[in-house]
Amino acid sequence: MLEFFIRRLLQAALVLLTVAFIAFLLFQFVGDPVSQMLGIESTQEDRERLREALGLNDPFYVQFLHFIANAVQGDFGLSLRQGSPVSELIADRFPATFELAMVSVLIATVLGVAMGVFVAIYKESFIARFLMGFSLVGISLPTFLIGILFILVFSVWLGWLPSYGRGEVVQIGWWSTGLLTADGLKHLLLPAATLSIFQIALIMRLVRAEMLEVLRSDFIKFARARGLSERSIHFRHALKNTLIPVITIVGLQLGGIIAFSIVTETVFQWPGLGLLFIQAVQFADIPVMTAYLCLIALMFVLINFIVDWLYTVVDPRLKPGLSRKH
Repeated sequence: MLEFFIRRLLQAALVLLTVAFIAFLLFQFVGDPVSQMLGIESTQEDRERLREALGLNDPFYVQFLHFIANAVQGDFGLSLRQGSPVSELIADRFPATFELAMVSVLIATVLGVAMGVFVAIYKESFIARFLMGFSLVGISLPTFLIGILFILVFSVWLGWLPSYGRGEVVQIGWWSTGLLTADGLKHLLLPAATLSIFQIALIMRLVRAEMLEVLRSDFIKFARARGLSERSIHFRHALKNTLIPVITIVGLQLGGIIAFSIVTETVFQWPGLGLLFIQAVQFADIPVMTAYLCLIALMFVLINFIVDWLYTVVDPRLKPGLSRKH
């Protein structure tokens, strides 16, 4: 296990370094932040003075090495748009995105697994056919359209839920949470539901397919021959053997939600990392964009490591080194 951990740590370092380099390289061509900061009425001397102060006249490799050296210490420089430390902006926006992603994944996992098991067991029922039709709609509709429809129905027509913002939050140290207030939960419901629709449909179809395959296997026939109850067969044996692909999908979707919740956060004006990144792109705020992508890469690395660890919890035969010993 120690060898596995060290190998993953080295892989993570290589991935993060590669992402940082590519992001830093690409963002050199996004735009000129000096023009955004000074405007068209500035003189050439003012522009050159600001470029020198920001270090933009240094060679690319010097800027990149300086960025890496500071990033290792948690310092991503100053935002060219707001003039604040990027690490503070990330820390301020991260709780909103993380809570939105976790609630979305929790909703999608619970409902997706439950619906997938139901559809697999009662595959000929009317409800199962209806849920399969729902899954096609959930996979087909783009996220921004689902969000707009939710706003139209639940905010405009019915007036039940707010359509934008995060609502009332509570500060616990540096972490801000809306999960402890009624207003925060109301604001969270629509964007979380919007993000979870696609995930519910995907997980449901995956669980259904895996369950149907497992239920046709020989060990399930043997379990029935031993006289085990259908409940025990379905939930103790069949469902357990579907968890590996489900864990994989849930882990990837969690990383994807954190990384690609930009559209949903824009639609609902959710003050998270996605909205921060969109504003940074519009302003050519290179430090913020680069720090954002490095953080997303770090999240994917951590999630993949946790997923690999969960594999060994669900199936001990997948522990590193076990196959070599036997």
